[in-house]
Amino acid sequence: MAEQSQKGPSLKEQFWDPVAGFGVTFRTMFRKVVTEQYPKEKFPTAPRFHGRHQLNRWPDGLEKCVGCELCAWACPADAIYVEGAQNDDTPDADGNSQRYSAGERYGRVYQINYLRCILCGLCIEACPTRALTMTNEYELADDNRADLIYEKSDLLAPLLPGMEQPPHPQRLGDETAYYRGENAATPVDAGDRPAASVAAQAPSQEETA
Repeated sequence: MAEQSQKGPSLKEQFWDPVAGFGVTFRTMFRKVVTEQYPKEKFPTAPRFHGRHQLNRWPDGLEKCVGCELCAWACPADAIYVEGAQNDDTPDADGNSQRYSAGERYGRVYQINYLRCILCGLCIEACPTRALTMTNEYELADDNRADLIYEKSDLLAPLLPGMEQPPHPQRLGDETAYYRGENAATPVDAGDRPAASVAAQAPSQEETA
C-alpha cells in the first residue's frame, strides 16, 4: 500500500472519477426546466394525503369527539392537548340542553400544535369515534408561531344545512343509535352542498380503509 501511495493517483482516479462525479449534472443540464407555478397553479394531492386535521360532527351538528384523549396519548410529537368534560342534559336558565356530543363526555379544550405535529396520522388511527380525520389541506405556513396552535374552533367541521349549533339535545335517538348509524342519514345530499363543505364532511380515506 505504501508503494502504491508513493506512485500517485492512477489514470482512472485522475480522469474518470471526476467525470463520473458530475454524471447527474451532465444528465440533467440539457433537460427542459419545469417550473411549478405555485401558488397560482395548485395540483391536487393524493387521496390519502395527510393534511390539516378536522373534528367531525354528527348529522344533527353534535360533535363526534368524546374527549377520551386517546389521540393525545398516541401522538409521538406531543402535539395534541385535550381536556374532556361531562355533558349535561340539565336545561339551563333558558331551557336549553348543555350537551355538545353524543357521548357522556366531550372535548372542552382541543388544541393541535402544528409547530410540533409531523402529520403521521397515528392520532386518527387511535380515535374510537372517527371524530378526528385529516383533510387534504397542506397550506399551514404562517409568520406567527402562536397562529400555528389550532384551537377547537379552528378544527371543527363547518355546520351544513340541517345541522344545529351545539349545545342541544340528541336529535337522532339515544347514544347507541348514533354509533350504530341508526337514523343518522346526512340531512342534505352531497350534490346540494358547496364543494368545500362536501370535502369537509365526506369520510376520509382513513375512515373507509
